[in-house]
Amino acid sequence: MKALRKGERVDDLHRNGYKIIQHPERFCFGMDAVLLSGFAQVKKGEKVLDLGTGTGIIPILLEAKTEGEHFTGLEIQEESADMARRSAALNGLEEKVSIVQGDIRQAPELFPLASFDVVTSNPPYMNVGYGLKNPDSAKAIARHEVLCTLEDVVRAAAKLLKVGGRFYLVHRPHRLIEIIGALQGMELEPKRIKMVHPFLEKEANMVLIEAVRKGRSMVKVEPPLVVYREPGVYTPEIYDLYGY
Repeated sequence: MKALRKGERVDDLHRNGYKIIQHPERFCFGMDAVLLSGFAQVKKGEKVLDLGTGTGIIPILLEAKTEGEHFTGLEIQEESADMARRSAALNGLEEKVSIVQGDIRQAPELFPLASFDVVTSNPPYMNVGYGLKNPDSAKAIARHEVLCTLEDVVRAAAKLLKVGGRFYLVHRPHRLIEIIGALQGMELEPKRIKMVHPFLEKEANMVLIEAVRKGRSMVKVEPPLVVYREPGVYTPEIYDLYGY
């Protein structure tokens, strides 16, 4: 493995002994990525693409948790893509996890159309302008729709999925109607929806969605997932997702 760059650290993922390289001043993965890796269903032999992969957390976790054949991460930021590649190498996953640097908006030109069984994405949640201070910073690009919009992500997923392929997305509940409209507009039919609540008595702050390309119109709203049993103490479901 190449030496760590200045400011980087190595974090334990508690799965298969895997680790990940991160830079606290740029962007570190959050619970949303872990939740998405637990919600997504990847079958034996399937090929997976993660749009906006950051430092590669979702492909690495999915490789650890599933029997998928190959996992590709697409990331526009050069420094994050470099960290993702080095994390794959650190875990001996060069043959199973590939990282491509590129723009989600050009994804249909970077990969063969209808070539993936599963597409995942933990995209920027916030519209441009909402609390945006430095649009050029790595954290701003990860959190705000600076370089791609929800529609860009959905369009790329729809073009790269096989018919019957599955798209898994984590986002914010206040944009759920917009998300469903965008999915259906690209022939991605929502099939499963799961709300995530920080505490049992609190309103949901994340939503997990599965959509199927050219699927039939029928959606299942699954039981909600609660993160904390009490302040600082996860529920058993969350401990299991983290591999503790």
